Amino acid sequence: MIRGKERFITQLYMTTDFIFIQLAFAVAWYFRFVINKEQQGSYLPLADYFIWNIVYSVAFLAIGFLIGLYVPKRKMKFAKEVSKIVQVQIYSMFVLLSVLFLVKTIDISRIFLAIYLLVGFLIIVTYRFFVKQFLRAMRKKGFNQQFVLILGAGSVGKRYIENLDNHPEYGLRAIGFLDDFKQINREQKILGKIEDLSTTLENTIIDEVVIALPLTAFSKYHQIIEMCEKAGVRVSIVPDFYDILPATPHFESFGDLPVINVRDIPLDEYVNRVLKRLFDIVFALCAILVTSPLLLVIAIGVKLTSPGPILFKQERVGLNRRTFSMYKFRSMKHMPVEASNTQWTVENDPRRTKFGTFLRKTSLDEFPQFFNVLKGDMSIVGPRPERPYFVDQFKEEIPKYMIKHHVRPGITGWAQVCGLRGDTSIEDRIEHDIQYIENWTLLFDIKIIMKTIINGFVNKNAY
Repeated sequence: MIRGKERFITQLYMTTDFIFIQLAFAVAWYFRFVINKEQQGSYLPLADYFIWNIVYSVAFLAIGFLIGLYVPKRKMKFAKEVSKIVQVQIYSMFVLLSVLFLVKTIDISRIFLAIYLLVGFLIIVTYRFFVKQFLRAMRKKGFNQQFVLILGAGSVGKRYIENLDNHPEYGLRAIGFLDDFKQINREQKILGKIEDLSTTLENTIIDEVVIALPLTAFSKYHQIIEMCEKAGVRVSIVPDFYDILPATPHFESFGDLPVINVRDIPLDEYVNRVLKRLFDIVFALCAILVTSPLLLVIAIGVKLTSPGPILFKQERVGLNRRTFSMYKFRSMKHMPVEASNTQWTVENDPRRTKFGTFLRKTSLDEFPQFFNVLKGDMSIVGPRPERPYFVDQFKEEIPKYMIKHHVRPGITGWAQVCGLRGDTSIEDRIEHDIQYIENWTLLFDIKIIMKTIINGFVNKNAY
C-alpha cells in the first residue's frame, strides 16, 4: 500500500524530473555535438553547458513547485498537468536565457536548446503518463485509498457518492454519512449525527471530510471546519447551489474577500492566452504558405465563374461581443449586404454559384480566415462566430449562448468536429462550445485540429 505516501511521491516526482532533465541534456549533447563531428572544437566545453543545465534544472523544480506541478494530483486531468509542464518549461527557459544575457554568454547552440527542450518535454510527459495510469490502476484495485466522511446525506451528499462510484481511479472511498435528520443505518452508511464528528475523527481513519449540508446549516460550518483542522483532516465543501454552477467554478480573491467566479475559463490566464496566440500565429503563417498555390487557384476560379469580388466580407460577433469582418471566398452571387446578413443558406440555395457550391461543401471557402487569425480577430480553434442579427435572436432563445464570446471565435471547433456543422442543433453546438471553453488546453486545440484533418473538409450539412 502507498496510502499516506503523497509527500514522498511528490519528492519522488521532483527527483525524477531532475534526473530526466539530465538525461535530456545528455541526449541533446550527443545529437548536437557527438554525432556532428564538424562542430567539434567550435563550441563551449561540456562543463559550461552542464552548468547552464543545472541552472535550468533548478529553475524548473522551483517554478514547478510554485505553480503547483508537484501538488497531489489524483483529481487533476492529465491534460492540465501537461499544460503546467509546458508553462514550467517556458518560464525556466526564460530564466536561463536571462542568466545567459546577464553573464554575456551568447555562444549556446540554439539547436542544442531546441533538442534539450523537446526531449525533456517528451520524457517527462511520457513517464508521468505511465505513472498516472499505474496509480489509477492500483487505486481501482483498492490500493492507495483515501477515506472520505460526508456530512449530509441529502441530494448533494448522494450526488457526491455517485461521483465517487463513477471515478474509482481517484482512489476515494466513502466510509459513510453524518446527518442530523437520518437514523443510524449501517446499510445506507448513516453513521450518526453531525455532533458525532469529533468522536468519529478520533476513532476512524479519515483523510477528508466533505461538507454537503444545505444552506440552512451554514451556521455549523465554522465549528465543523475547526474540528477537522484540529484533527489534521482536510475539508471540502460542496455548495448546496452546485446545480446552478458550471462544472468548474473558479475561486479568486478580491482584496481580502474570496469570490466565486461562476465560470472558470483557462484562457483568462495570461500565460494561456499568450501560448494560444503564438500557436495561432505560427499555424496560420504555415497554413498560408503551404496552401498559397491552392488559394491562388480558388481565387482565379471565383473570378472566372461569377462577376464580383473574390473575397466576401461579412460582419460577425467575436471576442467580448465585438464585431469584426470575417473573410471567405465568395460562393454566392453578388448581393446587398443586408440580404446576406439576415438570411440562412438553405439546401439548393439559388444564390449559390456552381463553383461556390463546391467551395462550401469542401469548406475551402473558409481558408481566407487564416488572415483573420493573423489580424487577431479569430483563432484556429474556437466557437464558430455568428452574424449580429442571429446573435440577437439566439441570445434570447438559448440562455447560455453568449458564453461563446468569452474567447476568440475559431476556424474550426469542438462542435464542428463532433458533427455539429451547418444545419444542426444550435443548443447542442453551444453545449460543445462551453465544454471547449471550460476545458481548454493546447493539447485540446491540437486534438481538434487533428480531428478536423482526419474527418476531412467535406460537410454534408453545408449549403
